[in-house]
Amino acid sequence: MARSLSAALFQRLAGLQSTRVSTPVYGLVHQNAMKFSTTLSNDPDTHDDFRPTTKVESSSLPDLVEQDIKENPVMIYMKGIPDLPRCGFSSLAVRVLKEYNAPLSARNILEDPELKNAVKAHSNWPTFPQIFINGEFIGGSDIILTMHQSGELKEKLKDIVSNKDKSAS
Repeated sequence: MARSLSAALFQRLAGLQSTRVSTPVYGLVHQNAMKFSTTLSNDPDTHDDFRPTTKVESSSLPDLVEQDIKENPVMIYMKGIPDLPRCGFSSLAVRVLKEYNAPLSARNILEDPELKNAVKAHSNWPTFPQIFINGEFIGGSDIILTMHQSGELKEKLKDIVSNKDKSAS
């Protein structure tokens, strides 16, 4: 009896886990700013009035990428977020960029394959992370590291960092 009861309970719990699906929401993470959850739970106990909604449709993803690049002096499309990178190359890029104390904005491409494809199409570059500085596509972590070692990255970020320092004072 106990064995059949535990088997039934296990099946029910396994069924509950498989019905929990999260829907990606496009959330921009700002370094040194307020962060927010980027996924939603389809919890049946949550009323629709209290459930966040996404305002981004897949047809507007190229526009979203263009807007991100235009509005953020340093934009990185990466695996994970700056405080918790999900790949070594993304981690390297964030560490190098943090050396300059530049304002860093990021999107996690792991949450949405369509966003990942939109970024690839925009830059014609197949790998991630992808870093844009002042609207210009720079490249990935290898290029950022090379620019850092040669001093070129310091020169490229000079105006951005000085503007950040002026606005902070």
